[in-house]
Amino acid sequence: MWVFYLISLPLTTGMVLLTLRYFAGPDVPRYVLFTVGYTWFCSLSIIILVPADIWATISSHHENGGISFFWSWSYWSTFLLTWAVVPLIQGFEDAGDFTLSERLKTSVHVNLVFYLIVGSIGLFGLILLIIMHKFWSGSFSGLAMACSNTFGLVTGAFLLGFGLSEIPKRVWRNADWTTRQKVLSHKIAKMAVGLDDAHEELSNAIVVAQATSNQMSKRDPLRPYMDVIDDMLTQMFREDPSFKPQGGRFGGNDMDYDTDEKSMATLRRHLRGATEEYYRYKSEYMTYVLEALELEDTIKNYERRNSTGWKYISSIRPARTGKLGSVFDTLDMIGFCLIRK
Repeated sequence: MWVFYLISLPLTTGMVLLTLRYFAGPDVPRYVLFTVGYTWFCSLSIIILVPADIWATISSHHENGGISFFWSWSYWSTFLLTWAVVPLIQGFEDAGDFTLSERLKTSVHVNLVFYLIVGSIGLFGLILLIIMHKFWSGSFSGLAMACSNTFGLVTGAFLLGFGLSEIPKRVWRNADWTTRQKVLSHKIAKMAVGLDDAHEELSNAIVVAQATSNQMSKRDPLRPYMDVIDDMLTQMFREDPSFKPQGGRFGGNDMDYDTDEKSMATLRRHLRGATEEYYRYKSEYMTYVLEALELEDTIKNYERRNSTGWKYISSIRPARTGKLGSVFDTLDMIGFCLIRK
């Protein structure tokens, strides 16, 4: 069994770390990375716990106490992270307030409103269930467990069913280069429209922030908050000098942000949200463009494979040099043009 642990534990940890590295943005705080990584590890711990539980049950080794502890650790960790820790951090990071305490208060307020709505719906369903089953003798804990298990089973069946059908279908369709080119052309056009809208929204937010800053005097009590927003703009232009605001326009209430601290927090939150939306669209757009260019290179290399001596020639990366350069070009030809297809 120790061999299984030595394989499954590093494998699960590696899956979490690779997924974090792939999806995490460059400016994500470390405590967010740790929380998300721990959450994913708790969710994926079933890969380790289920075989261990089965082994402990059918073997002569009685380790039910240890297995029970790890099951409880996984369950309650996931429970607390899902319903308390992660939503709190989400609201904290999404808040535009300028102090830690105010951001925490905003997060708690948003989550309390959400849980109040969900709790009201759940209470209404419980009252309705009691009215419909006057002679129901079950316990509330049993009802809660049944609802939880039903939700988990239905969600798991839906996700597994979608993955088992959609992933092979997508792989099969992507193997057809002509179809994939059409799909990528459609996605690039769609992302270009979204990127243009996101650029316009960010330009509007920047123009409003700059106009608010210009009309605010240095002695204004809200000036320190405005300086924080100005620093955000300065950092953004320094990191991306190519960005130029275009088409910025004012709305009916765009100049009402300098009334109090909460309005300034709303301006900061709006500016940060528009920035993240723009760079998300830009990243997805560039990903699809590069994939389309790579696919075009693959088709050309496959058609000219005999004339190029089975060497993969790319138009988006520099040519390889050295003794092993031609070997890697041949491996790319085999991998991109034969194995992937």
